[in-house]
Amino acid sequence: MSYADFLAAKQRRQCENGFRIGRDDVSTALFDWQREGVAWAVGKGRAALWWSTGLGKTRAQIEWGRIISRHTGAPTLIVAPLAVCEQTVREAVRIGVEATYARTPENAPDTGLWVTNYEMVDHFDPRHLAGAVLDEASILKQSDGKTRTRLIKHFAPVDYRLSCTATPAPNDPEELTNQAEFLGVMPRTEMLAAYFVHDQDGWRLKRHAVGPMYRWMTSWAMAMRTPSDIGYPDDGYILPELHIIPEIVHVDMEAPDGQLFKADLGGIGGRSEVRRLTLDARVQRAVELVKAEPDEPWLLWTGLNDEASALAAALPGSVNVLGSWTPEEKAAAYLGFADGTVKYLVTKPSMSAMGLNFQHCARQAFVGMNDSWEMWFQAIRRSWRYGQKREVNVHAVLSHLESQIADNVARKGRQADRMVDGMVAAMRETWGKDR
Repeated sequence: MSYADFLAAKQRRQCENGFRIGRDDVSTALFDWQREGVAWAVGKGRAALWWSTGLGKTRAQIEWGRIISRHTGAPTLIVAPLAVCEQTVREAVRIGVEATYARTPENAPDTGLWVTNYEMVDHFDPRHLAGAVLDEASILKQSDGKTRTRLIKHFAPVDYRLSCTATPAPNDPEELTNQAEFLGVMPRTEMLAAYFVHDQDGWRLKRHAVGPMYRWMTSWAMAMRTPSDIGYPDDGYILPELHIIPEIVHVDMEAPDGQLFKADLGGIGGRSEVRRLTLDARVQRAVELVKAEPDEPWLLWTGLNDEASALAAALPGSVNVLGSWTPEEKAAAYLGFADGTVKYLVTKPSMSAMGLNFQHCARQAFVGMNDSWEMWFQAIRRSWRYGQKREVNVHAVLSHLESQIADNVARKGRQADRMVDGMVAAMRETWGKDR
């Protein structure tokens, strides 16, 4: 038996756990290709929508949840990052769906669509739910983390499940196993055994398993970057130009013994030291950029509290979102920025990079970077997304040593692009067979 034959024998197509509906059974508030995607996901019952930012995952998951709840008479729970919950409720109103943000079931009606944040999941008994949606489901990338295990086990009793993210495997294809296990498609250990090999660099795809794995995933996941990926016109879905502009600041730092210059970051401690020593210079450069275009709304991304405090102090009219704020205070700041009452938003990618829509903003600055490609991608996509009408300028304000971090993030981005290319190619081959 050849290796390809072995994979074919191991491979299983996702059994349909849902119920058949047609595109015409989906709300006309959605575009035709969104309606077809929702109908497909309802038919699967347990499915993933890996749609790029701005393609309408929020509307799709709202409509999916409405249909599941109407069919079963029981509630569907959308779990989202805290910053996104109120925005999800707003989006539901726009398409004529009633959704309730609830931190416990006692705060929600008996049925219909509920929205809560990840921190509140344990308050909701899965046995009382018809459906569960994970918004920004790349949270499952914590392959050995408590969050991943807790979510997969918690929602295992729920019949209908939907996983939605623009970054299904932000750093490594091995992370796709978490999506499959959450949906009950295949246990993580079995997927690793079938498609991956483990060596000194960790888990990686077996060379001959790439094509078979992508084709198998199309039976339960829909990857899409533009509507044309499933045969629809891309009208209105061509992104404007994105300009990544390096802003390198030079700061004299003490060199190690035996060297004339400090030439690298070192480990985690070295990264922290460099970021601390270059803080004033990076903040000053970011403030200069904002003051050069003061009438523009600006998203200012920071990693340290001192960076954020210094920026907010130097920029009148800015709001610095603090981790200690209540959910209501954070939501008010995000909505204020979206509505234009807040001019400059200072925040961290860890708090605000997921799910928020700021298409009115075409200027961003990263006052330093870390090694997370996903946080970089998601943060940029808050404003560089479908619906943006202008070219977007993103300034990366870094010390000369931190350019090593930028190179690492760029490498991870190329890896993620190759993965999405493979998934979309497989999707184009097989999409339509389940129509």
